[in-house]
Amino acid sequence: MAGKSTLNRMERSRLQPTCYHKISHNPVAIKKLMVDLFLESQDRAPNEIILDLDSTDDPVHGEQEGRFFHAYYDCYCYLPLYIFCGRHLLAAKLRRANIDAADGAVNEVARIIAQIRSRWPKARILLRADSGFCRDELMAWCEAKNDRLISEIETELDRAEAESRRTGKPARRFKDFRWSTVKSWSCERRVVAKAEWTRGEANPRFVVTSLKRSECKARYLYEKVYCARGDMENRIKECQLDLYADRTSTATMQANQLRLWFASMAYILLCALRRIGLPHTRFDKATCGTIRLKLLKLGAVVGVSVRRIKFTMAAACPLADVWGLAALRLTAAASARAAPG
Repeated sequence: MAGKSTLNRMERSRLQPTCYHKISHNPVAIKKLMVDLFLESQDRAPNEIILDLDSTDDPVHGEQEGRFFHAYYDCYCYLPLYIFCGRHLLAAKLRRANIDAADGAVNEVARIIAQIRSRWPKARILLRADSGFCRDELMAWCEAKNDRLISEIETELDRAEAESRRTGKPARRFKDFRWSTVKSWSCERRVVAKAEWTRGEANPRFVVTSLKRSECKARYLYEKVYCARGDMENRIKECQLDLYADRTSTATMQANQLRLWFASMAYILLCALRRIGLPHTRFDKATCGTIRLKLLKLGAVVGVSVRRIKFTMAAACPLADVWGLAALRLTAAASARAAPG
């Protein structure tokens, strides 16, 4: 509940407190906490989890440390790395924009998986990412496309084109084969190709995977397993658009990383509110922006006495019942957590 002045002093402080900067933060503890909160949110160890990796642009408009012009995004920006498991945010790493999209991903993934394995040693963990992470050291999931790969599916593309012209609708064919690059890959890997003809032109896609054919067929792997990673982009939008994670306008990388963590913790808190206080209500699948605008930004009179804090809302407040139910559920969850044993 610190005020803006206290937060500003924390942003400008050194990692080790001094007589001039007495408050600071522990980056290692913050990163560990994000994964710990995810582990504690589960009642039992799942059989399988999928970690989604993605990078995005964080435009800057000043002379911030670490800013660079990124040609793809056509602006000066940072290039933060996000790692999610479903709606759970596990990592938010601020990076310079003059790097590869997968830079630092191996270290972040190794740290997170080691922490998960310490609690869930038998859970199966899959990594899922787009072509920006198509690197030999991080090849569990990736998408790649080039002329050599397209030549492998010419027959499937021709059949998809013929069907599309006959029916007037998009058509797909799938092919499963082994593939290796000339230099960049250390071994041969399985590739699932989607040969699609839509809107009068070819739309081929390729997914590289370590999953075996016996456990995941080509169509299912592409349509059900891989394409689901697109939902992670909605989570990034919640962080950046709903909770203002892109307000990295201070001078140094360290301070801007702390601001990114502030927004990340706000996201984690709202996810906990949704998971604990709002199940089976009209907000059980709502975005962070909807929850913030409709449940948190309400007018109320706050009365403080010796024994209680009382919120008095307008009698016509349409969401007073949801707010009260969420408050009761959060109180019960806090009591259960504090109970001994």
